[in-house]
Amino acid sequence: MAVKSSALSSTVRPFRARASRGAAPPRGRLRVPKNYLSVLDFDAAGFAHMLELASRLKSERKLGRRAPTAQALAGQHVALLFDKPSLRTRATFEIAVHELGGDVIVPPQEGPLGARETVADVARNLERWVSCAVVRTFGQEKIVALAEAAPRLHVINALTNEEHPCQAAADLLTLHERWGGLGRAARGRTIAYVGDGNNVAGSLVQAALLCGVSVRVATPKSDALSAAMRASAEEASQHGATFTALEDPVKAVSGVDAVYTDVWTSMGQENDAASRLSRFRPYQVNAALMAHARPDAVFMHCLPAHRGDEVTDEVMDGPQSAVFDQSENRLHAQKALLLLLVG
Repeated sequence: MAVKSSALSSTVRPFRARASRGAAPPRGRLRVPKNYLSVLDFDAAGFAHMLELASRLKSERKLGRRAPTAQALAGQHVALLFDKPSLRTRATFEIAVHELGGDVIVPPQEGPLGARETVADVARNLERWVSCAVVRTFGQEKIVALAEAAPRLHVINALTNEEHPCQAAADLLTLHERWGGLGRAARGRTIAYVGDGNNVAGSLVQAALLCGVSVRVATPKSDALSAAMRASAEEASQHGATFTALEDPVKAVSGVDAVYTDVWTSMGQENDAASRLSRFRPYQVNAALMAHARPDAVFMHCLPAHRGDEVTDEVMDGPQSAVFDQSENRLHAQKALLLLLVG
């Protein structure tokens, strides 16, 4: 579920720079980051490798305990620190760790991260016990502080107000499957995101441009993607992929290969629900809007969906929908992330 933050424009670039300082040495020619706080902690080659690994892990899952990676995290512990509710993220990370032979701990929390003791003190304790912390919290600055305070701890961003990089990894894995590849194989492909310029939109734009997929984002003017997020994504763009900001959803969707949307009212925005409903109503993804995309266009949503608001049942349950493929692929993408960072 998405959350938009007004602080995004002032924080995206520093976060990326700080995260890069914690990068592990390259393995051969592949740059593997120490932490995954943002999509752009990977370069294009590393992100592509992660997706290929996820695809392989998906095919090997049927082997169960005979899979080559079934003991990759043996003897290692992964902590889940969740300040926000979750179905997909919590379930898929717990399953991923178990299927890689590791153990999950869920430390009891009395309030949000940093409320009982400083974020840095939490990090310094955790790194003595566990290999990795998967964190779902509010401001991105918390997860950055956690990662910086504990040089031995691997940290994965399971959602902040500003970014949702695990969702973006699953999204691009889904497109990789649907299109038969990304990078040069996806040259000329375009995805349209329609709705709120939130954390899901930002991480999607970063990941798509990094994989050579052009993106159009249609939002009301007041809810546009931040300039800083746009700049960071465009700087990482590969294979001529472009970003276009629009207000008209029909123009955004016309002729595209995929259409993506998210909820209009996210966690923490409930008090503004009525005005947001009115503002975003023209951005509903329904059959009429999907008709402007290519006939074989994919419909995508990170879930949970508010059916009848941002998307109709006809689209959500229709033949073009990939939403449950995206949900399944959270597991495989996150297994790949755990293997690369921890295993």
